[in-house]
Amino acid sequence: MKAKIHATAGSVALLVVACFWLSTVVAELLGDVETIAAVKSAILDGMVVLIPAMALAGASGFSLGKGWRSHVVQRKKRRMRFIAANGLLVLLPSAYALAGWAGEGRFDPAFVAVQALELVAGAANITLLSLNMRDGLALRRKASAQPAEISP
Repeated sequence: MKAKIHATAGSVALLVVACFWLSTVVAELLGDVETIAAVKSAILDGMVVLIPAMALAGASGFSLGKGWRSHVVQRKKRRMRFIAANGLLVLLPSAYALAGWAGEGRFDPAFVAVQALELVAGAANITLLSLNMRDGLALRRKASAQPAEISP
């Protein structure tokens, strides 16, 4: 059950981050200032889904990986630390700043710089979350391929 919770939370987190990133790119390329402001506001609102999903994925992942000596599990843990730090130190503050500035109609060079930083940090998290998903699926396949123990 814990593995299913982990997989679901991780999938939701990846999908939400990808939707945030894609929405931003589409709004910036095709939208007007009202569209950009609406997207920035929606991203901030969407944190109520993303933050619990990330926390649940991280907590369940650390619980599942406890005691494993696999280099794959260790790699997933290292990535998750970076993902969390990137989210808390770059993406969340950027989302707040950009939503506020966009709401004020402030699309100055600071907005553009923070937006660029947010896109790079978001792309990094999408990549790392995708790699963690790939490795998680490989671990699941490897675990299910092992023969079951027969008890006497």
